Amino acid sequence: MDRYARWNALLELLAESGRVSVEDAAGRLEVSQATIRRDFDQLAQQQMITRTRGGAVANGVSYDLPLRYKSAKHSAEKQRIGEAAANLVVPGTVVGLNGGTTMTEVARALAVRPDLNTSGDGAQLTVVTNALNIANELLVRSRMKIVVAGGVVRPQSFELVGPLGGALLKEVTLDIVLLGVDALDVELGAAAHHEGEAAMNSLMVARAKRVVVIADSSKLGGHAFARICPISKVETLVTDSGATEEVLAGFRDAGVQVVCA
Repeated sequence: MDRYARWNALLELLAESGRVSVEDAAGRLEVSQATIRRDFDQLAQQQMITRTRGGAVANGVSYDLPLRYKSAKHSAEKQRIGEAAANLVVPGTVVGLNGGTTMTEVARALAVRPDLNTSGDGAQLTVVTNALNIANELLVRSRMKIVVAGGVVRPQSFELVGPLGGALLKEVTLDIVLLGVDALDVELGAAAHHEGEAAMNSLMVARAKRVVVIADSSKLGGHAFARICPISKVETLVTDSGATEEVLAGFRDAGVQVVCA
């Protein structure tokens, strides 16, 4: 287990119990206590946890681990989901993408599709995004037209939020939005942990003809702080095979098409 995967695991332990000792964490992650002490010290330096004698306590922000530390979590599932979602995109259309690790895989899958990278008249794909890392993935690996919304950068997700970006999104029309979310529930709809991201995502939904939610099975049936849109706005859900049939049936009954990667 590499450092970032350990950090994910440690923050999840803290999210569950609020407090964890060095000895307990070392036993559960099957690493040395010295390794855990170093991890705790580094996480504390980044204001993610509070160090205590013999352990650590949660700061209340452990759910929002910075994006660069999340890539190891559910990575295989996210790659498959990314490819399945990219297959829903038609050449020559306008596509909205937000940020997140799963959406990074979507962007990579779009970038390698040769039919989306033509320079012929009328066939060029246009991507509208509020995420700097998504724009970078596509700029360096494709010949698509990239439109980046303005705003203030959130370091945790590389997403731009605020009224500057909202002003741009209100002036565009999207054929389809591929939306990564922190939670998706039949009753509560799609949601994000951060209210600024949720507001930007909600604008994308409002400007899109089709809404596709991209979420691995760990996010289904969950809830997050800020709602993006009700389930009635979601046309399609792309998820992984880890989702139970009972959970998927609930989304189908709500009128959502389900694609399992």
